[in-house]
Amino acid sequence: MGKLLLAPMEGLVDDVLRDVLTRVGGYDLAVSEFVRVSGNLLPPRAFRRLCPELDRGSRTRAGTPVVVQLLGSDPACLADNAAQLVELAPAGIDLNFGCPAPTVNRHGGGAMLLADPEQLFRIVAAVRRAVPAAVPLTAKMRLGVRDTAKALDCARALAAGGIVALVVHARTRADAYRPPAHWEWVDRIRDVVPQPVVANGEVWTVADHRRCCAVSGSDDVMIGRGAVADPFLARRIRAQLAGEAVDVDRSADWRQLQPLLASYWQQVCAKVTPRHAPGRLKLWLGSLRRNFVEAEALFMAVRSLRGVAEISAALERHGVPLRPAAPLRPAAL
Repeated sequence: MGKLLLAPMEGLVDDVLRDVLTRVGGYDLAVSEFVRVSGNLLPPRAFRRLCPELDRGSRTRAGTPVVVQLLGSDPACLADNAAQLVELAPAGIDLNFGCPAPTVNRHGGGAMLLADPEQLFRIVAAVRRAVPAAVPLTAKMRLGVRDTAKALDCARALAAGGIVALVVHARTRADAYRPPAHWEWVDRIRDVVPQPVVANGEVWTVADHRRCCAVSGSDDVMIGRGAVADPFLARRIRAQLAGEAVDVDRSADWRQLQPLLASYWQQVCAKVTPRHAPGRLKLWLGSLRRNFVEAEALFMAVRSLRGVAEISAALERHGVPLRPAAPLRPAAL
C-alpha cells in the first residue's frame, strides 16, 4: 500500500495543525515548515521552534514521524546546520528546492535553485556527508523555475547527491499553485532516478489521489492544501486503498470536526499571542469552506472579530465544544 505524506506549508501547517490532522489519521509521515538557513549555525531552539515534536521523539502526539525541512543555498552552512539538527534526533531531514515565495527566491533559495542542477548536487552531497547514514535525507523539488527544461537534470543531481527519496511538486515556480499539476512529469522523473519518487500537487479528493497515482506511476503521494481543506481525506484514501466503500457525508464529517476545531483553537491560543490567534483560526476556516457549508457560516461569524473571548463565544454558538477541552484519539483506519 502506498504511503501518504502530510506536506509542509509555511504559516499554515504548523505543529498544532499537524497534531490535529495526524490524530484524524491516515498519514505515514509529516514534514515540518522549513527552517531557514542563511549563514549562521542555528541554536537547537531554532529547530524546536518550528518542530516542537523533536522533544517527543520527532513524532506528533498520534505517533506520526515528523521530518525537519531545511531551506538554504549554501552547501557548507546547510551541512553544518544539518549536523547540529542531527543532535536532536529528527525522524529525517528534508531539503527544500520547491518554495516559490519571492522572499525566499530573492536570496537564491527554494525553487530558484532549480536553475542550477550542479548546485543542487553540491548541497545534497555536503549535507549527506555531514549526516549519519542512518538519518534519512530527502528532498522536495518543483519541475523548474519557468519551464521544465532542467527537471530531469535536477532530479538526477539530487539522486546522485545522496537522497533516499524525492518529492516532486508537479508544477514550476512560475505555475505557483495554479492547476493543473503535471503528474506525468513525476513518471518521467521516476524513469531517471533509482530512489522512490513521491507525487505532490492538486490532490483534493479520493478520485484525485487515484488519478494522481495512475498518471504519475507512484503509489506514494504527498498532500498539502487538500489535507487542510478536508481533514478526513487521508483516512478516506486509506479506506479506498483497502478496498472499502468510501462514502462522503459532510454533515457527519462536520460533527467529527467540531472537537478538532476546539482542540486547534485551544492549542493556538496557548501558543501565540491573543493578537495573532484569530488569524490562524480564520486561515484554517478559509480552507475548510471548500468542503463544509458549516465552515462557511462559522467563517462569516468570526471574520470581523478580533478578540479571543468573542471568537470563543462564536465557536460555541456554532457547536464547537470548548468546555471542557475535547480529548482526541487517533481514528481507527
